[in-house]
Amino acid sequence: MEQKCDIGVLGLAVMGQNLVLNIEQSGYRVAGYNRTTSVTEEFASKRAQNKNFYAARELSEFVDMLKKPRKIILMVKAGNPVDLVIESLLPLLEEGDIIIDGGNSFFKDTDRRYEELQKKGIRYLGTGISGGEYGALHGPSIMPGGDESAYRETENILQDVAAHTENGPCVAYLGPRSAGHYVKMVHNGIEYGIMEIISEIYDILRKVSELRPPEMVSLFEEWNKEHQAYLVEITAEILDREDPETKSPLIDVILDRAKQKGTGKWSAREGLNLGIPVPTISAGVKARFFSALKDERITISKKMGQVSEEVREISQHELTELLKEALFVGIITSYAEGLNLLQAASDEYDYNLDLVAVSRIWEDGCIIRSAHLEKFQQAFNQNEDLINIIIAPQIKKEIKENIGGLRKLVSLIKPAGVPLIALSSALDYIDSFSAEKTPANMIQAQRDYFGAHTYERVDREGTFHTEWQDIHNI
Repeated sequence: MEQKCDIGVLGLAVMGQNLVLNIEQSGYRVAGYNRTTSVTEEFASKRAQNKNFYAARELSEFVDMLKKPRKIILMVKAGNPVDLVIESLLPLLEEGDIIIDGGNSFFKDTDRRYEELQKKGIRYLGTGISGGEYGALHGPSIMPGGDESAYRETENILQDVAAHTENGPCVAYLGPRSAGHYVKMVHNGIEYGIMEIISEIYDILRKVSELRPPEMVSLFEEWNKEHQAYLVEITAEILDREDPETKSPLIDVILDRAKQKGTGKWSAREGLNLGIPVPTISAGVKARFFSALKDERITISKKMGQVSEEVREISQHELTELLKEALFVGIITSYAEGLNLLQAASDEYDYNLDLVAVSRIWEDGCIIRSAHLEKFQQAFNQNEDLINIIIAPQIKKEIKENIGGLRKLVSLIKPAGVPLIALSSALDYIDSFSAEKTPANMIQAQRDYFGAHTYERVDREGTFHTEWQDIHNI
């Protein structure tokens, strides 16, 4: 070919195809390759026909199509497939070439690949891309980390492709090594928390209020005037969709067994690893575990029978107000947990994350986009050492205005036997951080009693041990 391509996309499933079209629409020449040649040919002859897209049938042909230093975006399944693709590419690449992993790779894998490729002179960017198929086509949120020089050379393309707000393109260099994939992992963890919060609100509306899905639509639409959140927005649309076969609300014919790809679980595990509580995010993961045990749930529900009690009488208007307030606190808490985890990870892994930038690039294009993100930017701008967004003045005020609704809702609904894993966890998160004293002194006494693990005192420095048992007379 006479003129080389600006960038190549390897992996042409729907996400990869949409990203190609987005890049091409932004004014770039794009090469594409897929291991299954028929996928490449079909894309080239249909969606990419008459566009600046150049299909490669062989990997060597694909690499040869690219300007030097070559820029290659991998849009393949995370895990071993990424390693296999990199292994196949390496003999064809030259020093200074750039690989951008656009999948949901585990951050430790990204660290390993970054170090291995750096030794071979290949620059690597672990890049989170959020927004699904629609975002890939129309503008995603892009979270790159790794070789900064590689980012600077691809910055124009990534900025042109990303979603845009008044504050700029939803992309920024986040930090060294796996910083980008770590931020994307936590993004997904927040997503798990918010999705479960919304799902529990929906569950209360159908089981306690006995509303049909179409009757819930206006509630979520009204609530979303405050949040302007993608996940709340699509909930209203989902509830309004009719199943063409049964003419019933589509949500009623969808099986209650949710799948997951692991990023939420990674976030929950990282919370444990770093000693950072993320109960709402973890609740989102646990709820999916429970949902997956469909057969067991059916069996146990038959054995246990009805374990709920009567719920005290409450007007629909009052319940709706409680749900609105609970939704607010639950969503804010999901963000607070994720951002707190990012603060800890930044210190632990030397990412030097800028949480203003993180909040900014989540403003549009991604799944957790909402109006709250601008408030978080203001909070971190006003106080770089902010230990948790729940104590930022505006957010603290809003939590205090809404926490009573969540507290009343939990106490009202629990007797009904409706599981509130995330809503209860969100309340516990706020209450635990607001507790000057916890019962951990009892835990320390117990540990010292049975294991002589010692304890600290409130009245003086040092560690202490008490002979709780008269072992000399045993």
